[in-house]
Amino acid sequence: MGVSEATVSRVLNGKPGVSEATRQSVLTALDVLGYERPTQLRGERARLVGLVLPELQNPIFPAFAEVIGGALAQQGLTPVLCTQSKGGVTEADYVQLLLEQQVSGVVFAGGLYAQADARHDHYRLLTRRQVPVVLINAPIGELGFPCVSCDDTVAVEQAWRHLASLGHERVGLVLGPADHMPSRRKLAAARAMAEAAGRPLPEERVARAMFSLEGGRSAAARLLERGVTGFICASDPLALGVVRAARRRGLSVPGQVSVVGYDDSAFMNCTEPPLTTVRQPIEAMGRAAVELLAVQIQGGATASEELLFEPELVVRGSTGQPGSPTAD
Repeated sequence: MGVSEATVSRVLNGKPGVSEATRQSVLTALDVLGYERPTQLRGERARLVGLVLPELQNPIFPAFAEVIGGALAQQGLTPVLCTQSKGGVTEADYVQLLLEQQVSGVVFAGGLYAQADARHDHYRLLTRRQVPVVLINAPIGELGFPCVSCDDTVAVEQAWRHLASLGHERVGLVLGPADHMPSRRKLAAARAMAEAAGRPLPEERVARAMFSLEGGRSAAARLLERGVTGFICASDPLALGVVRAARRRGLSVPGQVSVVGYDDSAFMNCTEPPLTTVRQPIEAMGRAAVELLAVQIQGGATASEELLFEPELVVRGSTGQPGSPTAD
């Protein structure tokens, strides 16, 4: 490159006395050689933050994107939205693209970090590159990133007590895959509630599904055959699938079957019947995630412990006392 170590040092430390042409040559050489530019030299690109979501079909993720995007803007940061689709760009691919853009940090809201059996190499790459990261909702323990979560235990306790108070004795769960950490936490909480009531939760009342309306419908069909009357679901789309499965069997919701969702995502008060669900405090969680990221970007230290937020049960029309077998 033909410049002295002193000149390189002045460029890296933002000192005067270097021509713009030389400064650009030094920075280009850093890029070519694979060295990461110091944060203060990344220009406008340093103000970019990756926001990686698993999908946009579930309304909870656009809701998180709106809160996080607004909070990032208040910090002078610009979100780069990365959403996955089947057969499209993977989460690991997005991480590579974000690293190429020299982003200042990444927020993951739902992703492979919550699946114990998934590959996590791209997260470790972010650690090696010392890129600030914040996760939203129940990661596996070994990653060590700051995390903001809704308390799955409290969510299930609220839903379980509600169904029990209505007289439901055969409560079942519709959860995500077996390695999904939030679903594991919900299952552990349900088992504890059942044990406390003196009625252990049989495995036959636990169904697993992909997070979709179709997944919920298929899982509910199996549980309805086993006599379940009260459903606790790991997402609102799963819960809507349960409602559809019950109606296909000629069962009334909530006359014979009660359904509790999770998230309180958009328009759940407009469904038929309006969905009883456990609300995640999206606003508070999203802002906390951005605050944790901003501290890291500014060079501060953050604890790797999980920050838990308490959910709120929102009672609507999809839950009631189990009654006589009348169809909708």
